[in-house]
Amino acid sequence: MPDQATFGAVSQLWRYPASSLAGERLDAISVGTSTVDGDRLFGLVDASDGEIARPDRGPKWHKVPLIRTRLTEDRRLEVAVPGGDWLPAPDPESDRVVSGFLGFEASIRPYFRENAAPDYSGPLTVERYSRAPIHLLTTASLARLKALHPEGMPDPRRFRPNIVVDMDPVEGSFPETEWIGRKLAVGDLRLTVSEPCRRCGFTIIAQDGFDNDPGILRNLVRYNARNIGVYCTVDRPARVEVGAPMRFV
Repeated sequence: MPDQATFGAVSQLWRYPASSLAGERLDAISVGTSTVDGDRLFGLVDASDGEIARPDRGPKWHKVPLIRTRLTEDRRLEVAVPGGDWLPAPDPESDRVVSGFLGFEASIRPYFRENAAPDYSGPLTVERYSRAPIHLLTTASLARLKALHPEGMPDPRRFRPNIVVDMDPVEGSFPETEWIGRKLAVGDLRLTVSEPCRRCGFTIIAQDGFDNDPGILRNLVRYNARNIGVYCTVDRPARVEVGAPMRFV
């Protein structure tokens, strides 16, 4: 495909106000030089020892991705367990409800004091990994995984992208994995594709609308060195909306 030609368009945009909890699907996101505005401001911990949630590691965390999150207009976090109401967090009541849902004493905590409400005086937690600015995934790669694993459901939520780009399937290819080092324009946003996104056990865990499925990760290991989607660095920050075109630059 030639440079300067549009070959895809944004179909989904996501941010994840609290790590490991369900993301928030938006019509537009603001992308800065280091992250999406409102992305990964909070963490969930085991209140008994401060262990941060790791759905890919232990069964006690497997229900965490079922907890919904959103940011209010004044940038306050709200969470909801399945069948429950939206509750402000961090807060003793939301901690009580989340703990009841998970079956052990858990607590939502900010990474930085400024992320929480002004009257919050509770403990902080720390990010468990160094995040890349942007995670981009194409529907072509999802189609390739579906072809390899027809009985599976490669829902984008398994992979927690910020930007999902709708593009035609590429026969036998997870295409964005081959773009390392290339530059992309997504609307006014300018990105450099920096590395493939290596996958963990989070991808197989059940979420709202799909079941636990080890075949998802098994096929990625076998056919794409455990990868799907790519991490990108930001060359020019911008606001991105659903429908924005994508091209090489």
